[in-house]
Formats: sequence, structure tokens, C-alpha cells
Amino acid sequence: MRRCGLSSREVSSSGNRWGTFSVNCVAMCGDCVKKEYPNRGNTCLENGSFLLNFTGCAVCNKLDFMLITNRSLKEEDGEEIVTYDHLCKNCHHVVARHEYTFSIVDEFQEYTMLCLLCGKAEDTISILPEDPRQMALLF
Repeated sequence: MRRCGLSSREVSSSGNRWGTFSVNCVAMCGDCVKKEYPNRGNTCLENGSFLLNFTGCAVCNKLDFMLITNRSLKEEDGEEIVTYDHLCKNCHHVVARHEYTFSIVDEFQEYTMLCLLCGKAEDTISILPEDPRQMALLF
């Protein structure tokens, strides 16, 4: 079992540490992204990677596509939670942990996303043919 903290790939040969930190025992790298947790408004990604925020791997110095690993889907109290890791395609350095949630609350679908690479976002959509929030604005 891996301890929380840095893995050996996240420490350079000179012993210097890159800008990494751990969330739920998964090291994430702030040096691989342009902006940590950028505000993405209501764009919630269930899968994929926001490559425009990727500056390249701080370990191998390559700018390439990301691998998605450790994908899991679980349901807790009526909420779907999707999690996965973004890894460098070349050296498998963990860049970020992605979390996406979906739930139905009253007459609305609620979505959230939280990821160092992809950002933070939330959205609420009415499941009714007429959105009650829009109807209230008319009167």
C-alpha cells in the first residue's frame, strides 16, 4: 500500500522536490499545469482531459497526451461519483486526480467537477420540460 506523499518519480536525481502534493493519497503536480483548479464555469467533464491547461510533464519534460487510469464509478446516497487519474503518457507521472459527480435533487440534475488539471465547475439543469427558475423570471 502506498503512503500519502511523493513517489520516487516525483523526486529528482538531485533530491529536489517538484511542486507536488497529495489528495486522497494520490500525488498531484502543480508544476505540470498552467493554472491549478481553473474555474470552468458550468463545464463538467465526466471523462477526458483539459489539455489547454497542461504545460507538459515536470518529470520527463514532454508535452503529450494524457493517460486516464484508475477510473472508478461508485454510487453513494443517490449520487454517482466518477474518479480517475491523469498520467503523463511517457513516464506515468501522476499529474492530477479527477472527480466528477452527478445527482438528482428535487427537479434538478446537479453536476460537479474538481480536478487540478481540468478545473472546478458545477451545473444544475431542470429535468422538467419548463425550467421553473426561468418561469419565475417571467413573472
